[in-house]
Amino acid sequence: MEIRKVETDKKRYLDFLLLADEQEDMVDRYLERGTMYVLEDDGVKAECVVTDEGNGILELKNIAVAPAAQGRGYGKALVDFLIRTYTGQYAVLQVGTGDSPSTIPFYESCGFRRHHLVKNFFTDHYDHPIYECGVQLVDMVYLQMELSP
Repeated sequence: MEIRKVETDKKRYLDFLLLADEQEDMVDRYLERGTMYVLEDDGVKAECVVTDEGNGILELKNIAVAPAAQGRGYGKALVDFLIRTYTGQYAVLQVGTGDSPSTIPFYESCGFRRHHLVKNFFTDHYDHPIYECGVQLVDMVYLQMELSP
């Protein structure tokens, strides 16, 4: 397994990016200003994008694992990589996600804790309803973890 930084042509991973954020113009808002990583294990299995949000906050904007590779620890490996890579450079790693029974437990298992939410984020910013595990996403839930050296 190898994790490498993607410096150019990030859109070649659009299929992965859209797994986590299904509207391309929303991906476009952070992709070029973000730092992208892919996890390879006999082919690309996962990707993530992080952005500097200022005030010591690094935000995980997008993380996705190929459907056939889910449940094998690739997502957790990427989060662990981010923690190792950015501890000492940022005070907080945060992620915003829908209040979904599949994503919230994943982030909590990685060490994130609920911090705040943005009401109606998904209904206000997406041009169609977003569903995950049969639940319509409405509010954006932010979770954070401290990156203490």
